[in-house]
This record gives sequence, structure tokens and C-alpha cells, in this order.
Amino acid sequence: MKNEVLRLILIGVGWVSIACAVIGLFLPLVPSVPFLLLAVFCFSRSSEKFHTWLVEHRHLGPILKDYLVHGGMSRKAKACAVCAIWISFPVTAWFVESTWAKFLLVTIAAVVTVYLLLLPSVPAAVNRRWKIRNQ
Repeated sequence: MKNEVLRLILIGVGWVSIACAVIGLFLPLVPSVPFLLLAVFCFSRSSEKFHTWLVEHRHLGPILKDYLVHGGMSRKAKACAVCAIWISFPVTAWFVESTWAKFLLVTIAAVVTVYLLLLPSVPAAVNRRWKIRNQ
């Protein structure tokens, strides 16, 4: 990128997005994958070093590769996400006093679960081929 200020802004937005994605791993209602996709986009336009680091990251990279290359998620990632949703959302709803907020939390959990289940599953064999091909 020729404009150094814009490059630095994109790098900053990329790192803030990664921070939000990591927070989203632990908090309900904060999505991780959209923030990771935003970070990949920002880094792809601003820093080849950070882009490569994120895509090759031990924990975050496989999620991104499955989504970017194959348009889906592994069954294991889906199962972990659905389990996390159905543990964290009801726990959060337990502490909320408002009935409509409880209903909203359970509805959001159900909608996200349906989205994840409808998202294409990337077979384990595809994951192995991707790792072997790119080593």
C-alpha cells in the first residue's frame, strides 16, 4: 500500500479486530469469526507479515482457512461453537432479570445454532490436505 497512514490505520483496525475476536471466544453475543475475517482483510491490504501470521496461527488459522478456502467450518469447530453457545447463553440468561431479555438470548442462541448447522461442513480429509499442501 502506498499511503502509509492508511496502511497504519488498517493494521490498527486489524489488531483491534483480533482483540474483539479473542474476547468473543469467551463472551456470548460477541462473534469471533466476523472479527477474524475483518482482520484478515485489513492485514491483506496492509501487512503481508501480519496476514501470514494470522492465517498460519495455530488456533485462529484453521477457522479462517476453512471459512475462506472452503466456505464452511469443520464439524469439530461447529460442535465446539454450538456447545459454547448452549453453555454461555443460558448461564447469561440466568443472571438477567428481564423476561424479554431471556427470551432474546435464547432466540439468538437458536438462530446462531441454526446458522452454524446450515453452514457447510469441511471434511477432516480436506483439512489434512490443506495442511499438507501448505507446509
